[in-house]
Amino acid sequence: MSFIGFLILGLIAGALAKLILPGKQGGGIIITMLLGVVGAFLGGFIGGSILGVDLGSTFSLMSILFAVIGALIVLVIYGAITKRRGSRV
Repeated sequence: MSFIGFLILGLIAGALAKLILPGKQGGGIIITMLLGVVGAFLGGFIGGSILGVDLGSTFSLMSILFAVIGALIVLVIYGAITKRRGSRV
């Protein structure tokens, strides 16, 4: 997977994860991009290494699916961290 393709996949995954996850998440477009890229990496790791799914193509249905799943996981973790940090005040 090329680096630019990976970034684009991360952007798409981050946007889809924010649409899928209910409620209001903090962060703007930059945070969404970063979380999407991290989520795409996590989803690729889960799909490729742990489950043994072949994710050879950058924009296949499976690679997008695992990237969105990874982005959802990262977005939930990010939401839990920012909620906890914000409630200390």
